[in-house]
Amino acid sequence: MRLAWQPADLEAAKPFWAAAARGVLSAPWCPRCEAPVLYPRDFCPRCHLADLPWRDLSGRGSVYSFGVETRSVPGCDLEPPYVVALVELEEGGRLVSNVLAPPDEVRVGMPVEVVFVLVDDGRHVPRFRPME
Repeated sequence: MRLAWQPADLEAAKPFWAAAARGVLSAPWCPRCEAPVLYPRDFCPRCHLADLPWRDLSGRGSVYSFGVETRSVPGCDLEPPYVVALVELEEGGRLVSNVLAPPDEVRVGMPVEVVFVLVDDGRHVPRFRPME
C-alpha cells in the first residue's frame, strides 16, 4: 500500500527510490532556483525548468511543523501515537515524513537527520530521527 505522502510511482521518482535503497536522500535540483524539487518530478514547480539534474542531499534538516497521529492507519507500520512532520531540509525544500521520537519530545525547529526504513512494499522510506 502506498502512503499519501510518498512520491508518485512515476518515472521521475525512480531515482529518488533508487537512492533511498542506497541510504541516500536525493532529489532533482533546479540550478535556476538553486533548490531541490520535492516531491520529485520532471520540472521545477517554481520556474518550470525541465530536465533537472539530481543532487544527493545531506539528509539533515529541522522540524518545520508536525502533528501527532493517534489512530492506526491501514498500511502504516508505525504504532500510534506517532509524529507526522514537515521537515525543512538543510539545502532547502520540505519533505513530509515521520519523526521517530516520542511525540512529547518533538518540537518545531528540532534538528533531525534522515534514516531509511524498509517497508513491506520493498521501498526504503525516508524517516527522520532527532540529531544528537
